[in-house]
Amino acid sequence: VQLQASGGGLVQAGGSLRLSCAASGGTISRWAVGWFRQAPGMERNFVGAINRSGGKIYNEDSVKGRFTISRDTARNTVYLQMNSLRPEDTAVYYCAADPSVISSNVRSQSAYGNWGLGTQVTVSS
Repeated sequence: VQLQASGGGLVQAGGSLRLSCAASGGTISRWAVGWFRQAPGMERNFVGAINRSGGKIYNEDSVKGRFTISRDTARNTVYLQMNSLRPEDTAVYYCAADPSVISSNVRSQSAYGNWGLGTQVTVSS
């Protein structure tokens, strides 16, 4: 399975963006999909994830109430809707997917075997 993250761009603080993680070469409809981000000079960190059934969403504390994750099974795509963006949300955003991720390792990068190239999100103040 190949993943492609898209939808990044430049936005003013308070604005919104929707990132897409589109899969090809196989279906991810029953896979967990995670979103991670890496700011300049920083490590890559967990942002949020949707579990295999799509029934549970996990979010990092700083994005709770602002970011949401959804899945479109027909399009084989997972979305990260980002609202009320802040300058500190500026980063390269990556999506990752794996069929074996469970609740205990959903925040762990090493649990995901399939990664897409990142998409740059820049939030200006």
